[in-house]
Amino acid sequence: MGRMPKVVLLCGGFGTRLSEETVITPKPMVEIGNIPIMCHIMNIYSHFGFKEFFVALGYKGEVIKQYFLNFPYYQSDFTIRMADSSVQVTESRCKDWIVHLSDTGLHTTTGGRLYRLREQLKGETFMMTYGDGVSDVNLRALLDFHYSHGKLATVTTVKPRGRFGTLSFDGTTVTGFKEKEPAEDSWINGGFFVFEPGVLDYLLDDQTQLEGEVLGRLAQDNQLVAYRHEGFWDCMDTLRDKRYLESLWERGDAPWKLA
Repeated sequence: MGRMPKVVLLCGGFGTRLSEETVITPKPMVEIGNIPIMCHIMNIYSHFGFKEFFVALGYKGEVIKQYFLNFPYYQSDFTIRMADSSVQVTESRCKDWIVHLSDTGLHTTTGGRLYRLREQLKGETFMMTYGDGVSDVNLRALLDFHYSHGKLATVTTVKPRGRFGTLSFDGTTVTGFKEKEPAEDSWINGGFFVFEPGVLDYLLDDQTQLEGEVLGRLAQDNQLVAYRHEGFWDCMDTLRDKRYLESLWERGDAPWKLA
């Protein structure tokens, strides 16, 4: 495999269902184990050799910009000479990533954010995902699957974790409780897309909807295939989801931690 595809992270949404956290910070910067969830996602890509990221910013994008401006220093030991404010890095443990940070508008839709990046992405296969979902999906296998089918777009589909518990009773006494199992054939969009540059032709403006409009048209044109991932996937959509992911991380049982 030659040049590794670029990766787009959609990080501009308001995160309203996680409002307890997103009043002061954008959703992709909400932490799991003291690490912003978007960095967990970037680590997944980095594990498989994807190192160049295009981050589409919107709501509180300045917080993400500030984080990455300081990121090399967070990952390093350094000395500051107070007299002239010079900084010398004495030991760097920084990632070998290239991170492009672009303001794509406050009220832009998911497809619209991709539309804003079209000039930087044209001409090459690229990856894309949201800034709030983690998985142990094999991204190299996903890319190989995409190339083998010769279509414009591939979406990773997953089986969602049961969001509501089910109870069993004996009269009024609860005799059992377990997480609801998803239906046998219930597959949903798990993010982790692979797109050919031809997908950009389906984007019209800032308000183009990716999920219904673009993916729907790609499906109608027989240009969308599904990579079925049977392993771990979860999305930090609510405070309950955050606590669940945090509990996995704290007990050393986070399947998305691949290295």
